[in-house]
Amino acid sequence: MKSIVWSALLLLMLLAIAVPLLNVLSVIVIMVPAVILYVSLTRKAFAIHMLVVYGIALAVLGPASLIVGLFFLVPAIVMGHLYKKQATARKVLTATMLTLLGELLLELVLFDILFGVSMLDEISDMMRQTMSNISAEGMMPAYMTADVTDAFIQTLIHSIPMTLIVVAFLYTVITHAIARPTLAKAGYTVPKLQPAREWMLPRIFVLYYLIVFLADMVVSDQNSSFLGVALLNLAPLMRMAFSIQAIGFFFFVAHERGWNRIVPILLAALIVVFPPLSMIGVFDTAFPIRRAFKKP
Repeated sequence: MKSIVWSALLLLMLLAIAVPLLNVLSVIVIMVPAVILYVSLTRKAFAIHMLVVYGIALAVLGPASLIVGLFFLVPAIVMGHLYKKQATARKVLTATMLTLLGELLLELVLFDILFGVSMLDEISDMMRQTMSNISAEGMMPAYMTADVTDAFIQTLIHSIPMTLIVVAFLYTVITHAIARPTLAKAGYTVPKLQPAREWMLPRIFVLYYLIVFLADMVVSDQNSSFLGVALLNLAPLMRMAFSIQAIGFFFFVAHERGWNRIVPILLAALIVVFPPLSMIGVFDTAFPIRRAFKKP
């Protein structure tokens, strides 16, 4: 009965693709039912459930539901399979994220090869048209000249790799955050991530950060070479990694000092609002500053 309920929920999420606003919410968590079904059913039973769900969705909405559904089904199977193998949470998250990222990149290539459509060019044209419409209505700020607009659009286009990585990461984390405790409550043994206070980046990351930081100071933001585009994406990704490290540091200090759990959560929110605080993560990785906060 539970498997039928999860299958029905997956079907509703697929059908919700056609409903504005609701489609955004459903797509965010669409992998969760498939992961739970893969772990709780045999492969044969899982295949039967998926055939029924996708068959109904295809009959109601057409190919769109099938394309979207299959896109998220693959990483869901990867996550569920690794759950069954009792892989570590880090391995599960890494494999699922890489699968999603690979699919996103593959879609860009397939659109270009099969349909002759460059998604990057389409995004660029759409943004230029939007800017043109805003300018025509007299709402464009005076400093947004044609050159500034072109540079802004070019920067956004070059930031697409980082955007894809962040999207794959968020999908993976959200799915794991919902599916793992749900399976655990149902009696399945599913490895969980280390507590936030134990998060630690390898010290070599500090060297990588220094290299990226120095190179970013030398290379112009408008540089469209491979190095310029790589730095445009690597710099914010490195800052995000050290922001996560800083959050782990705050949870460590809170644990050692016996602080209320709300304190590190508020400090983590502060890092999101004020990104330069990610430097705390750099120092935490480079130096053994946690020793000063350990209980005697």
